[in-house]
Amino acid sequence: MSLLLTNIKELLQVREQNILKVSGSEMKELPTIKNAWLLIKNDKIVDFGTMESIPKINADETIDATGKIVLPTWCDSHTHIVYAGNREQEFADRINGLSYEEIANRGGGILNSAKTLQETPEDEVYEQSAKRLEEVMKLGTGAVEIKSGYGLTEEAELKILRVIRKLKENYNLPVKSTFLGAHAIPKNYKHDPDAYMDLVIDKILPKVAKEGLAEYIDIFCEKGYFSIKDTQRLLSAAKEYGLKPKIHVNQFNSIGGVKTGVEYEALSVDHLEIMTDEDIEVLKGTKTMPVALPSCSLFLSIPYTPARKILDAELPLALATDFNPGSTPSGNMNLVVSLACIKMKMTPEEAINAATINGAYAMELSETHGSITKGKMANFIITKEIPSYTFLPYAFGTNSIESVYINGKKI
Repeated sequence: MSLLLTNIKELLQVREQNILKVSGSEMKELPTIKNAWLLIKNDKIVDFGTMESIPKINADETIDATGKIVLPTWCDSHTHIVYAGNREQEFADRINGLSYEEIANRGGGILNSAKTLQETPEDEVYEQSAKRLEEVMKLGTGAVEIKSGYGLTEEAELKILRVIRKLKENYNLPVKSTFLGAHAIPKNYKHDPDAYMDLVIDKILPKVAKEGLAEYIDIFCEKGYFSIKDTQRLLSAAKEYGLKPKIHVNQFNSIGGVKTGVEYEALSVDHLEIMTDEDIEVLKGTKTMPVALPSCSLFLSIPYTPARKILDAELPLALATDFNPGSTPSGNMNLVVSLACIKMKMTPEEAINAATINGAYAMELSETHGSITKGKMANFIITKEIPSYTFLPYAFGTNSIESVYINGKKI
């Protein structure tokens, strides 16, 4: 089966030679072809070029993309899509003056979601999560990472990871799985948090590894959650099972989590709303991808990741949604790209690079996804007729997507 797109107004993120990521000043450059064509065979990108040089191609299907822009699907490297229920009451509580941390201290927040998930049958958790996954795919996401962390018991954490595995089996996009048992300290361990870390490391982690339920390990390294010592313990144990770190750091405080992540060769360090000069220096020359989650900042009214500080230090940056019931009940990567431009002062080129090729890197997918490159998977977005790619972040409340293709097939 072959598909030919012709008269594309502009084909974005075209990379003749594949790259793994872009950093610093490189992120200002978004290679494109105007008045372009794109050829797909089965599930792969085969060829592309300008309409002036198009050869004779007998495709099974041809789409005239006049006035439309084509770009790779978004690569969302940080989500918590698998959860049960919602937390709209806490949303109202915050409007009435309670902070996110105050709600958490009253047994709300992550602990609230964990209780709901523990009480919800696995098949129902799957059905709720599948709807969310389908929703984000229609919004242009073509690769996604999903974390556990809303279980906080052995049974519930394994339940979440089994649901992630089922999603991976039933949907054609890449789904990466992360074990985040150390997301919060359960109520019954409040006075003995070390005992909960023992449970995560000694009981749950071996089962996760034995059943092949996760590729990555994560921990919420933050005041009131898990310390640097906890993080070191968990990452050391996970290394023995071959799980790579992707860790939550610097959401509210800088306590040394970035440095610890780098020391343990973390694939990514995520959140980064609070960044010191030392945190920036530690990341230089490493393979660790900084990941910003601007829709979390929007929803919680907390600072935004200082993108300009990170990029001006010639570091890379990826963008992700943090889709979850408490701090970011949205998996809309289009909004994330807009917020990166509006609130983090990233250029449209930087934001699109961060949401495609760098997002793919943060899931170890940049060999196969994240750019328009021959041989890569045919995961791409066709926009409606829009004036330019800058219109995508500019028109933040408009759905500019006409169609989404995963593995060469329209969804």
